[in-house]
Amino acid sequence: GFDRGVSVGNTLLDAYAKGGERGVAVARKIFDQIVDKDRVSYNSIMSVYAQNGMSNEAFDVFRILVNDKVVTFNSITLSTVLLAASHSGALRIGKCIHDQVIRMGLEDDVIVGTSIIDMYCKCGRVETARKAFDRMKNKNVRSWTAMIAGYGMHGHADKALELFPAMIDSGVRPNYITFVSVLAACSHAGLHVQGWRWFNAMKGRFGVEPGLEHYGCMVDLLSRAGFLQRAYDLIQTMKMKPDSIIWSSLLAACRIHKNVELAEISVARLFELDPSNCGYYMLLSHIYADAGRWKDVERVRMVMKNRGLVKPPGFSLLELNGEVHMFLIGDEEHPQRDKIYEFLEELNQKLLEAGYVSNTASVCHDVDEEEKEMTLRVHSEKLAVAFGIMNTVPGSTVSVVKNLRVCSDCHSVIKLISKIVDREFVVRDAKRF
Repeated sequence: GFDRGVSVGNTLLDAYAKGGERGVAVARKIFDQIVDKDRVSYNSIMSVYAQNGMSNEAFDVFRILVNDKVVTFNSITLSTVLLAASHSGALRIGKCIHDQVIRMGLEDDVIVGTSIIDMYCKCGRVETARKAFDRMKNKNVRSWTAMIAGYGMHGHADKALELFPAMIDSGVRPNYITFVSVLAACSHAGLHVQGWRWFNAMKGRFGVEPGLEHYGCMVDLLSRAGFLQRAYDLIQTMKMKPDSIIWSSLLAACRIHKNVELAEISVARLFELDPSNCGYYMLLSHIYADAGRWKDVERVRMVMKNRGLVKPPGFSLLELNGEVHMFLIGDEEHPQRDKIYEFLEELNQKLLEAGYVSNTASVCHDVDEEEKEMTLRVHSEKLAVAFGIMNTVPGSTVSVVKNLRVCSDCHSVIKLISKIVDREFVVRDAKRF
């Protein structure tokens, strides 16, 4: 055990932080073997859980720490729990931590304050984040960047671009990450003129050398705006080798704009860079399906099968009474599954009455329309939304986080459900809100 060497145990915990499921299991075993756990021990294991998307486990450890009469927690502890809350969209827990921060007089702690801003933004409460930002007496570049990024991810590019000059005027110099946030905001809003202006000002005015992330934002910006050839030309002029993020941005835009030729060029580069990422195969499969090229769809699937590639399961998270619930597509494991499916059927009838027509193009299978419609009905985000409506008071907001991108049909359905039940839904996926 580590009872006579807690520092060794803490060091090992940190080493296993990014080791995936196996690393997490080993880290927990080490944590349990430390007899005289200190604050660092608790912070480290919570960080391991938070970094690996295991928010409930991080919250459980925090509850144990709160009840510990010997070990006290600090600003790093609170920032770690806020990180777990932001990853899972656990707004209620995030608010509780914010209350604890106020009680401890840590609102002016720049690390904690920035974590609060990030948590509220990622839980869909950007205006609450702004209030917390405005209350901060000491703001550093991370604080400003977190707020700019929050506006960008919610599609409020105008507010992000108003805040950026204010940051400069306050004497805080933007850094590498700040420009990623500014360019991402321009990309989400399709502001290619403003994006180009700030991209060109980076090095000349602020001395920040554009990196892969900045080029990635610009490629995404041009691609979203439909300038696929310009995006491809920009990639060709890069001083550094384009990474998978840049090529995948172009590939995703090729689906939107139905450009099979550029898609095949992009995916060829992606297969060289990251041949085991099944997401690229799936996206190419969707592009072929949209073009009606079912033989090519089957060919891509056979390549995936031969290489032993399996699509990672999509899941959606929803916090209720301090517990994060997970839903998979067609979930059969949740305790309330029968009630959820029954309620979904009722909602589906109301959707049809409201004029809803399913977008079966979201289903990449060469099957009949009825089967595609049935598949769409049980997507994880729809199950989470139904569960949220059933288990919260009328009029309250339902927040859902998905690990993959939300399909276009679910976007449309959730907007309609919002009108039908007179509720606000906050849905965050792998890309944005």
